[in-house]
Amino acid sequence: MKVKFGFKNAYYSKITVTDGAITYGTPVKLNGAVSMSLSPAGNEVEFYAEDGLYYSDSANNGYDGTLELAMIPENFLTDILGEIADSNNVLKESAITSTTPFALLCEFTTDDGNKKFCFYNCTASRPELSSKTKGESKEIATETLNLKIRPNEEGLVKVSTKADTSAEVLTNWYKSVYKPTDTPTV
Repeated sequence: MKVKFGFKNAYYSKITVTDGAITYGTPVKLNGAVSMSLSPAGNEVEFYAEDGLYYSDSANNGYDGTLELAMIPENFLTDILGEIADSNNVLKESAITSTTPFALLCEFTTDDGNKKFCFYNCTASRPELSSKTKGESKEIATETLNLKIRPNEEGLVKVSTKADTSAEVLTNWYKSVYKPTDTPTV
């Protein structure tokens, strides 16, 4: 893989915690994936002694960023952002409702196929609401989620496929959240 030029197949998998055990739900498609932009989260630690840099390290606290969609699907609003439909099927947003963590699966189109990703511990904040009147031509307005991606309970932030990842893993990528065969310990 030399270059990437596309973004598609965004899915979310709701995280459930029962008696301290974390399970991932069946991935659900986030239709209308437009773009994703993530910046590393964490800080650099530099310690000076003996008139120079004596110790240096960095913390991997995951990523902060955005996920842009044509429109945020209603199932994401209810499953993850905590909106609830009333008896008339009107969605309501409540100040006392909490958001739910999720895994995010997606892929980048590359010159040599596709590179698939799974981010294990994501949270999303409520999106901005905006729209404008239609003029002489239609302009598509998108919606953007602000994301925080943090290490999971095992210290894992993300996994991604390689050019030689097995066909079985690639075929099953969106059927369930990928579990690495060996996981780093914290």
